[in-house]
Amino acid sequence: MFKKVLVAEDLDSISIAVGQALAELSVVEIHHAKYCDDALLKVKKALLDEAPFDLLISDLSFKVDHRENHLTCGDELIAAVKKIQPTLKTVVFSIEDKSFRIKSLFNDLGVNAFVSKGRNSIPELQKAIQSVFDNESKILSQELSHALKDKSLIEIEIYDITLLKSLSKGFTLEEIAVDFKTTGIIPNGSSSIEKRINRLKIFFKANNNVHLIAIAKDLGLV
Repeated sequence: MFKKVLVAEDLDSISIAVGQALAELSVVEIHHAKYCDDALLKVKKALLDEAPFDLLISDLSFKVDHRENHLTCGDELIAAVKKIQPTLKTVVFSIEDKSFRIKSLFNDLGVNAFVSKGRNSIPELQKAIQSVFDNESKILSQELSHALKDKSLIEIEIYDITLLKSLSKGFTLEEIAVDFKTTGIIPNGSSSIEKRINRLKIFFKANNNVHLIAIAKDLGLV
């Protein structure tokens, strides 16, 4: 079984329950983080100490409070962690039920399992953790198994989510292009970005950018 696990969860009750579930699986070392930024720092420190984590269990939604954070959701945390520790096993434990977002977690971020929070979710989480330890791939809650089979969402990528988030913040096409070039996101030309936005509007049947962002928010993409 995994020896060192990090739990990124901002609700104490759930964090405690996950910790107890891990203890029952004989996990030796369990660490907790209520903020994504703190979780990333813990991963970095563990690498520096040459005692890396074996598994990351993360929620997707983190409540905003008085503290300013660079990473605001589990998706961003996982992406950041994968850049510095690509082989870290990852389990998402969330109430999210949007097919596209779940598919993106597997296809774009390479998570190993997704467990939906619910009445019987702790035993299911334990089962998923054991399966990940046994090197099984793409473990998904039974009620959400349709998500990875939904072919209608196959075209959307993590690039599109980043683009939609930028649009939702009110960035202009030129500002997005500059930001993408600065952060190394490709394609980052104004023409390419505009074409991508138009493709998204067609894909989601949106009349304009405002309508596109409204649909994206309804789907939980931004």
